[in-house]
Amino acid sequence: MTPGARLSAAIEVLTDIDGRRRPAADALKDWGLAHRFAGSGDRAAIGGLVFDALRRRSSAAYLMGASTPRAILFGALRLERGLSLEAIARLADGARYAPAPPDDAEARALTATLHEDAPPHVRGDYPEWLDPHFAAVFGEERAEEGAALSCRAPVDLRVNTLKADRAAAADALAHHHAASTPWSAVGLRIALSAEAKSPPLHAEPAFIDGLIEIQDEGSQLAAQLAGAQPGETVVDLCAGSGGKTLALAALMKNSGHIYATDMDIRRLAPIRARIERAGARIVEVRSPRGDDELLSDVAGAADLVLIDAPCTGVGAWRRNPDAKWRVRPGALQQRIKAQDTALERAARLVKPNGRMAYVTCSLLGEENDARVRTFAGRHPEFAVVPPNEVTGALGAERARFLAAVKVSAEGLLMTPRRTGTDGFFVSVMRRA
Repeated sequence: MTPGARLSAAIEVLTDIDGRRRPAADALKDWGLAHRFAGSGDRAAIGGLVFDALRRRSSAAYLMGASTPRAILFGALRLERGLSLEAIARLADGARYAPAPPDDAEARALTATLHEDAPPHVRGDYPEWLDPHFAAVFGEERAEEGAALSCRAPVDLRVNTLKADRAAAADALAHHHAASTPWSAVGLRIALSAEAKSPPLHAEPAFIDGLIEIQDEGSQLAAQLAGAQPGETVVDLCAGSGGKTLALAALMKNSGHIYATDMDIRRLAPIRARIERAGARIVEVRSPRGDDELLSDVAGAADLVLIDAPCTGVGAWRRNPDAKWRVRPGALQQRIKAQDTALERAARLVKPNGRMAYVTCSLLGEENDARVRTFAGRHPEFAVVPPNEVTGALGAERARFLAAVKVSAEGLLMTPRRTGTDGFFVSVMRRA
């Protein structure tokens, strides 16, 4: 396919996403099935264009003065990829299935700049209804925080120290130019350009043999800050596919016991294969069975309970740019209820002097600090562990990390702008 034809395909996919209000991945998959002549490179390029348009949907529409798929894509080419009017016109020249050339109004917009007096939700590319929530957390810096959430994320990997060290894993991935992450001592990062395809890491021997796991550095740090120690009894209450479970097993050096469970049995589906590949021998998976309490035998006995709480996923928008336009106010209230329920379940499992780590991939105060305050108001036997103590797990990086993150009375907030990671909130509480 020509570059211009790829633009037309991206416009077609964006039209499908808007028209049927469906996830971008589904629309891209259906387009590929209906256009089997498109090769893998074409499909990857079209996907990149679609996701760039979704990342910059608000600012692109503002710049172009229109919110059509064509306008948003053209605006994203200007704002996200930095293409000039002339470069866009060469792609959209109306020839060989390419879009029609920019008209006069589009040409004027594509030579303009996004003014600093544009509303924060426009400059930050997030839904307008979320602006008060962003303002409550970030104040006058909310547009900059939102803009950082709109950039493409790198591929982060966690080295499985049960099988390898970082130097050996980096050597195995030298052809991908994997570099050390700035905070996590077991992290590797593969930077991606705007048009680059994601590397096929699942086919790498290092992945197949369990030397690495794909995991954002922020997620790695959340597991490290929980402070799991060898020999402890640990519960991963919202384990999902097991990313943090495996990180905990490595931190514990395969000594102790981890109970991994989740209220949604479908989310647990990949965990057993991942456990086997990683060589994590201390993990026991408990699948939900109706309303039965699967952890009654662990009540009051856990040294650490990790709650990777269900949330709106605002902090992961770099990886799921279409999700931010599908989230609704009602979803926030549903997540808050689920978070409070998870905290109550976890509290029953923690032993005296044990710890509870509450983690979300959200930036919203309602899901983070407010949940901890509400829980502490009901449970005075739990107290927030001071940030300086929590970050002790980071060793030499502690001071630099504390200077980067947003620290509150309830916990630590990582953001793409501050730490170069996905957005994660971590609060560790200790039971008296």
